Amino acid sequence: MHRKFLLCLILAGATACLQAAEPAPGSPPIRQRAGILVDIKGRGLYTFDGDKTPGRSSCNNQCRLLWPPILAEADAQPKPPFTLVVRDDGTRQWAYRGKPLYRWASDYKRGDAGGDGVSGVWHLVRVTAAAPKPATTTTPARADGQGIR
Repeated sequence: MHRKFLLCLILAGATACLQAAEPAPGSPPIRQRAGILVDIKGRGLYTFDGDKTPGRSSCNNQCRLLWPPILAEADAQPKPPFTLVVRDDGTRQWAYRGKPLYRWASDYKRGDAGGDGVSGVWHLVRVTAAAPKPATTTTPARADGQGIR
């Protein structure tokens, strides 16, 4: 067992440690905290309105320096709602619901999310819980196959 994980268990408890642990091999290096997606260091993740072609990133060259893409390892195993897009340079990038994910270079520490709204085209990825399904009412069946009326 890693010393950092053991210390985390002692100080914070198992649930907090598991959430802070490194992602499993092949899984996205992404977490959800306070309703937004964050990287494993706890910094906000963003989408770009300029990514108009599904499954493709248009943030390259200088853009990439300010908005580093969340790159995927060779063994990446996407599972919905996460997918992968192939960038112009051939690297693979994580996407959420088909939208490529980025970090803002000015976000340095855990909890930073200062890129939301930059130039009106960069947005924090907000995760909302699915609306609960309405309860269905059923009519109890009778032995003769007819419902009780």
